[in-house]
Amino acid sequence: MADLVLRNARIDDDIDPVDIVIAGGRITDIGRSLPEQGRDEIECAGRVVIPGLVESHVHLDKALLDAEKPNPDGTLAGAIAVTAELKRGFTVDSIRDRARRIMDMAITHGTTVIRAHPDVDPIVGLRGVQALLELREEYRDRIDLQIVAFPQEGILQAPGTLALLRESLRRGADVIGGCAYSEPTVAECRRHIDLVFDLAAEFDVPVDIHADFADDATDPRFAMADYIADVTDRTGMSGRVTLGHMTSLSGQDPSRRGHTLTRLAAAGVAVVPLPATDMHLGGRTDTTNIRRGIAPLRELWAAGVTTAYSSNNIRNAFTPYGNADLLDIGLFLAQTCHLSGPADLTRVLAMATTEAARVIGIAHDYGLRPGAPADLIVLSTHRVADALLDRPDRNYVLKAGRIVARTSRIQDGIFTH
Repeated sequence: MADLVLRNARIDDDIDPVDIVIAGGRITDIGRSLPEQGRDEIECAGRVVIPGLVESHVHLDKALLDAEKPNPDGTLAGAIAVTAELKRGFTVDSIRDRARRIMDMAITHGTTVIRAHPDVDPIVGLRGVQALLELREEYRDRIDLQIVAFPQEGILQAPGTLALLRESLRRGADVIGGCAYSEPTVAECRRHIDLVFDLAAEFDVPVDIHADFADDATDPRFAMADYIADVTDRTGMSGRVTLGHMTSLSGQDPSRRGHTLTRLAAAGVAVVPLPATDMHLGGRTDTTNIRRGIAPLRELWAAGVTTAYSSNNIRNAFTPYGNADLLDIGLFLAQTCHLSGPADLTRVLAMATTEAARVIGIAHDYGLRPGAPADLIVLSTHRVADALLDRPDRNYVLKAGRIVARTSRIQDGIFTH
C-alpha cells in the first residue's frame, strides 16, 4: 500500500487528470485510474498539481529590514548603504528570526527549495552563514536550503572578505557567490570574478554572481557577462554558473545584446531576472521615459539561455514589499516583460519549477515523474496555464510526500480545500 495517492490531478492541460502514487517520500507511479490504494488519499478533482516551487535567489539574512530603516533615495547605492549600516547590528539570532519568518511564508506559498545569499564581509562576518546553516538543519523536513556565500561589499575593496568566503565554504556553504560591480574598476571587477571561480574550483561548488545590475552598460563594470562566459568556458564550469539581475542587457543595442546572449547560451551560463527588485531600483536618475529594466526575457529564451526568476529581497531597502510567493512574482514578471497567452504563462511557471531546478543543480532529482521526490503543490485552479493568472490557493504543499502546509477557505458557507 502506498503512503499517499493524489487522485484526479491535472498535471498537463492536454491530457486527462491522473493519479499520483507516493511511497517512501517519492513518486512511484503516475497514470489514469491507478488501482494502487493509499493510507491517505487526496481527491484533487481536476485541480492542478505542480512540482514544488524553487526560490533560486533570495536574501533571507536581509529580509524584513524596511521596518527598521527604509532606503532614503530608492537607488541601488542607497540600498547598499542602508543595509551596510544595519548589518553592524546583526546577530545570529536576529538573522535567524527574520529568515525563519520568510521561510515559513515560502512554505505556505508552495516553495520547497530555497537558494539563499547571506552576506559575507568584514561588517557582518559569518553571522549570516551561521544562522542559515542552523536553519538548514531545523527546516530539513519542510524545505531544502542552499547557502551562497555572498560578498555584497566586494572582495578586493573589502579586505578580509576572501578569507571569510573560504571559511564559509569550509563550514558548509553550498555555492560561491559574487558581486562583480561592487569593485571600483573594470580590472578589479574581472579580478573579483577570477577569485570567485578560483574558490569554485578549490571547493568544487557552483558559482552564482550578481552582475550587470544597471539601467545600461555605459559604466563598463556593468558589462561583465561576456567576460564571465569566457571564464566559464576556460574553467569548464558550463551548467554550474548563474547570473542574477542582468538588467543592463536591456540597455544595450540589439546587436551587442544578441552577441552576449549567444555567448551565455554557448557557455552554459544561466540568468535569473529578479523583477521586484529590478523594477523598484531601476531608472532612478531618469526624468523622461523612465527606464524600467528587466533582463530581456523573450530574447533570453530565443537564444537558449537557461532562465529562472526569484523574489530576491523581501521588505527591505532593495525591495520594500513581497511575501515570498513565487506565483505572485511570476505574474509580475509576465506583465512587465510583455508576456501573455497560455504558452508564455506556462513557460514562466516552468521558470519557478523545472527551469529553476536546472539553475540550482537539482534537476536530476526533481519534478513530476516516477522516482522524483514527492515535493508537490495542489493548486485551487483547474488549468496549468492559469496557475499565475488565478492567483490560486496552495491547497496542499507536500515535502517528501508529507503535508507541510495547506490552505482552505469558506465561501458562502461552503468549506473548500
